[in-house]
Amino acid sequence: MLRVDPVAAAELAHALTLGDQALRALSPGATPVLWPEHFDLAITVDKVNYGVSPGDAYLAVPYAYVGPWEPRGGDFWNAPFGAARPLSELGGVVAAITGFFAEGRDRATIS
Repeated sequence: MLRVDPVAAAELAHALTLGDQALRALSPGATPVLWPEHFDLAITVDKVNYGVSPGDAYLAVPYAYVGPWEPRGGDFWNAPFGAARPLSELGGVVAAITGFFAEGRDRATIS
């Protein structure tokens, strides 16, 4: 029998809902994809991946990420794959997550 922790399920659903809204705000023409190998929700725009992960080996809590296909330098890029921020650090607010994605897009373009 499969047992589901209702608190963990609610946290996962909340993170993916926030991510979906933020990704659609960033790029209204894109359709977010739930990738089964990582269970993250993401889009790719101009060779940059944007997404929300429910947590993984890199960071155990839900987080937003920006992953340019080519490595970038600077303080913003704090993860081996680009940049990551816990959703809690972004206030768990769609506008803040979208702002993080937009900053990543701007920095990926100028780097």
